[in-house]
Amino acid sequence: MKSLTINASQRESVGKKATKALRNAGQVPCVIYGGDTIIHFAAPEIAFKNLVYTPDVHTVVIALDNGTTVNAILQDIQFHPVTDKILHIDFIEIFDDKPITMEIPFKTVGNSRGVRNGGVLRYNLRRIKVKGLASKLPDVLEGDISELKIGNKLYVTNLASDDFTILHPDNTVVCMVKTSRTAVDEDEDDEETEGAAEGAEAPAAEA
Repeated sequence: MKSLTINASQRESVGKKATKALRNAGQVPCVIYGGDTIIHFAAPEIAFKNLVYTPDVHTVVIALDNGTTVNAILQDIQFHPVTDKILHIDFIEIFDDKPITMEIPFKTVGNSRGVRNGGVLRYNLRRIKVKGLASKLPDVLEGDISELKIGNKLYVTNLASDDFTILHPDNTVVCMVKTSRTAVDEDEDDEETEGAAEGAEAPAAEA
């Protein structure tokens, strides 16, 4: 999984007045949970651009001004209800030997047969919640839809891996091909394909 580094300053004062002063200075107050101690720090709002405003997921290295670094993942984020400025971010410290829970982006690969015949691909999930070691989690989960006909569904079980556990019921649908007004009857399409194949295999007539 991709990782990015955020240079930050550890906070000594955590009261409302100190927090307001940080925000007025363009800093975002943050907290890291999950370790032996809770760590309060702050960093410029622009430092979080590639972490927050992206569909990708990352692990984060928090490089504190006291020389220490902490590996973490984003847990929660608060935005201003009017300006959408980042008000506060919570992180969870991660360890090499402890599994973490994350939502991994999902994307399809392949060219669905049902879509070629006029069906419409519908997504039920854009992100899949999984649990595993950070070093084993992928940047994206891919699902092959090449064989999906109209009415067929892709389930989370089709995305299973030994590297992580999917935290959705097995019958959870990730995406499906729905019919449309322009859809072709796939039974007829099968017959045409088989007929063309038989014609190609038929021996040439003798002169």
